[in-house]
Amino acid sequence: MRDIRIAPSILAWDLGDLGGAVDMCVEGGADQVHLDVIDGHFAPNITFGPGTVRALRRRCDLKFDTHLMIDEPQRYAEKFAEAGSDLLTFHAEVLTPSSFDELRSTLKKSGKEMGIALKPSTPLPGWTLERLDEVSSLVVMTVNPGFSGQTMDMSVMPKLESVSAIVRDRGLATDIEIDGGVEPENVAQVVARGGNVLVAGAGVFAKGDPVKAIGALRERARVAEDGE
Repeated sequence: MRDIRIAPSILAWDLGDLGGAVDMCVEGGADQVHLDVIDGHFAPNITFGPGTVRALRRRCDLKFDTHLMIDEPQRYAEKFAEAGSDLLTFHAEVLTPSSFDELRSTLKKSGKEMGIALKPSTPLPGWTLERLDEVSSLVVMTVNPGFSGQTMDMSVMPKLESVSAIVRDRGLATDIEIDGGVEPENVAQVVARGGNVLVAGAGVFAKGDPVKAIGALRERARVAEDGE
């Protein structure tokens, strides 16, 4: 079984103190920092760009997991890679086989990892099946992209289970990342269906003590993994 990892989404914190959010990720023992980049076109919000990532990169050496919810990833992938992103995730909805291959080539040159994300209603496209060994992460969104604080859409669980089975049956090391509404109350269901990277925004930063909330999520995941 792949290691469970906690990836707090700092968009859920005070946007005037994103550096403080990164510091809390470090203090809480998070495995990576989730950075939601939204362009106002692909999803109804506007967040931040490469300059913010570059500034935050100076705060820690945790893995920067940058989720690009943007219409034209080819225009910006290299900029985010240069800014310090370690894993760049692009949405299947805006990719074609050729644009995927182009992006993968760009990231390979800079030694970065690549991920593919799916909206709740998007099935795993057929062309990705031929390229699963090229991605480090499959992101199954359990809310529609745009805003933090949404409730997890449990109707996505069968897709999560199906995607996880494909990865497992092929013997791949690809992470299955769950993004949207992750809370202590639903972690067990997510882990049971194969999710191993837990992206939590409000599930961390809307709690009274975000540092403790990171540990609480990890403990719930551990219990679920052990079947206790």
